[in-house]
Amino acid sequence: MKTLEIKKVLTDQTWQADHLNENIQITGWVRSARHSKAGISFIEINDGSSILSIQVVAPEALDNYCEVEKITTGVSITVSGLLVESMGKGQDVEIQAKEVRILGDIEEPENYPIAKKRHSFEYLRGLPHLRIRTNTFGAIARVRSSVANKIHNYFFENGFHWVSTPIITSSDCEGAGELFKVSTLDCARKKFTTKADYAEDFFGREAFLTVSGQLNAEAYCLAMSKVYTFGPTFRAENSNTSRHLAEFWMIEPEMAFYELNDNMDLAESFLKYILEFTMSSCKEDLKFLDERLSKEQIQKPKNEREEMTLLEKIKFTIDNEFVRISYSDAFEILKNSNYNKKKKFNYLINEWGCDFQSEHERFLVEKHFKSPVIIYDYPSKIKAFYMRLNDDKKTVRAMDVLFPGIGEIIGGSQREERLDILVKRINEMGIDEKELWWYLDLRKYGTVPHSGFGLGFERLIMFCTGMQNIRDVIPYPRTPKNASF
Repeated sequence: MKTLEIKKVLTDQTWQADHLNENIQITGWVRSARHSKAGISFIEINDGSSILSIQVVAPEALDNYCEVEKITTGVSITVSGLLVESMGKGQDVEIQAKEVRILGDIEEPENYPIAKKRHSFEYLRGLPHLRIRTNTFGAIARVRSSVANKIHNYFFENGFHWVSTPIITSSDCEGAGELFKVSTLDCARKKFTTKADYAEDFFGREAFLTVSGQLNAEAYCLAMSKVYTFGPTFRAENSNTSRHLAEFWMIEPEMAFYELNDNMDLAESFLKYILEFTMSSCKEDLKFLDERLSKEQIQKPKNEREEMTLLEKIKFTIDNEFVRISYSDAFEILKNSNYNKKKKFNYLINEWGCDFQSEHERFLVEKHFKSPVIIYDYPSKIKAFYMRLNDDKKTVRAMDVLFPGIGEIIGGSQREERLDILVKRINEMGIDEKELWWYLDLRKYGTVPHSGFGLGFERLIMFCTGMQNIRDVIPYPRTPKNASF
């Protein structure tokens, strides 16, 4: 007999009607088991295909009922039986078991670390190999998988080519110096008293884990017009916060012949496409996560509660046109706001040129415009060397997309295609132009206006799931002092 996904059994109404009162087979892990004195067991099984679990009713008439009544949470089983209408609430169908076979038992059930009770996220972060068995992390994993798949679909449908940019690189895209070194030199046993001779190293020079695939993607866009990279990136930033990871995934499209307005159009189109898909294809998971978040919010003081639920935030972003405003105009709004005048901001807005914090970004989205916002034309001093300098010589053609509840979710720019200005910017920032000889070549050989942006995949999943800590939206988080799994 073919094993069926629980998702299909519980959600496909047409299939249900056609197979009611027929024998079916399912497999999965026990979420809960209740054994009555009347000689009947009620077992809730989940196979990961859905947030939904199916109830199995196992009578004492089973040949191995003495084993069945010892089943506990976490045990893996195969069940064959009759699909029937459920007499209980919460599900349309259940299985009247004819055979229950135990595949994997639980050693010391009293010590099984994933109980049916609700565990704290902090506790579960210590068990990344098991936390996926909870409803919350199962829902997050399914949303993450679905969104990743749809990201590729969007770009393919819009004429983009996927480029696999290198994970090992010799350049620091952002110039921030927060890089993990890649080396075969025996640093563990040999303490360098002078600077290491990297000519003896594997690559014959210093090498690092990439912080971004952007520069490499630019080279490909200047031959293939529209490309994107979607892969892991690394930052050796010693930040133990709810918004930072040492290893994370980035979505980075690069487009030739795109100016800043085209870039903003693409970012808005892309985000709405992904969110609309998530709303329609992850309904059960989002419903569960929305209810979980709402219960959490009730526990907080009124002044600390989010104004919108998870589903409301997503719908808000889909339904509203993104407001576009220059940095200078945004600065004036923030500076003259009551929040700034009454010192409700933790970081007061006083001088033009300051970098906006998430509290400022959220104010613009949630309080002032009540719409997603794109800020453009940022001061050049707070942005990277590769962003196109404006005629005012003070600002660059940068853009940030701001969302409710999170602030910045996308950062991008029109790239500097003019060789002389790019060289000047590189030198101003103290970057050795010899290290970027190949990048400068792109401005010598058929340069064109081009643009792109970067979107942290985990930030997007945080928004889609309502999770408050970035460590909870990636399977195995890498943070300072944490690489055990």
